[in-house]
Amino acid sequence: MKKILVTGSSGVLGSSFKEEKFTENKKYNFEFLDSRKEVDLRNLDNTINFFNKSSPNYVINLAAVSGGIGLSSKYHASLLRDNALICFNVLEACRRINIEKVIMTLSTGMYPKLAKLPYNEKDIHTGDPLENNYGYSFGKRIIEPSIRAYRSEYELNAIGLILSGIYGENDNFNLNSAPMLPATINKIYNAKYNNEICTVWGDGSQLRELTYSKDIRNIYIWFLENYSSENCVNISSGEELAIKDIVKIICEEFDYDFNLVKFDVSKPKGILKKTTDISLQNSLNKFDFVKFKDGIKEVVKWYKKNIKNLRLDNKKNEF
Repeated sequence: MKKILVTGSSGVLGSSFKEEKFTENKKYNFEFLDSRKEVDLRNLDNTINFFNKSSPNYVINLAAVSGGIGLSSKYHASLLRDNALICFNVLEACRRINIEKVIMTLSTGMYPKLAKLPYNEKDIHTGDPLENNYGYSFGKRIIEPSIRAYRSEYELNAIGLILSGIYGENDNFNLNSAPMLPATINKIYNAKYNNEICTVWGDGSQLRELTYSKDIRNIYIWFLENYSSENCVNISSGEELAIKDIVKIICEEFDYDFNLVKFDVSKPKGILKKTTDISLQNSLNKFDFVKFKDGIKEVVKWYKKNIKNLRLDNKKNEF
């Protein structure tokens, strides 16, 4: 049985690979690297030593440093440095132990601010990213030429998947670092059970594509088995909703009055649309996706069940 090493497996996508129903199929043997406390992938020697000991056939690299607007607008250097180091160290370690294939993970947040919509894979490097996100954006963009370079010089079978808005169980719900959707779940939960008004950044008009983590997990396995090219691929359900509608759906799941939500227009709202061109994805395979209304029911159910065990910092409503 071939072995898959999943790095960054404590996150929302990595956790979906640990689902009992998924691992029961016994098609692969999985090893999970959850956090930098186990192995700091920013350190090349540590990364190579760990990969040597693990000796996987495949690597799915989900390790990254990321967060919401508040975090990404403050820590440009840290996000650029750490994500670039993770990229190069993982690829170098894979090269040195002759890995059969490695999947690297990019983000639609890296696309240029003025890129034509929908975002096409050929436009990754055609302009500057958003000013409040440039460190993280360039840290992710570097993965694309790195894949091409390692394939060309070392014949490393590396591929890249570009993720849009992802949601699911085991997400980061900490208000001081969480992306929009899990932060909103946390905010609405606290507003509901503390009889408070819920404040959301922006005016709610921004549109976001959302894809359930378990769907993306299944797509990763398909690409592992069926795809080998230097061309990175946008991955998305194609389902796009306004943040105001997303908030309304989450309010319904918590039985919280949507009219009590305050949209703070004095705060940054991010880019209006980040629609991705998924024609390449669809040309490769017709994937099935869970609708957001169905997926978010499962996420909120999980959140309610696990709220007491989550590490949350709700003192500062920054995101």
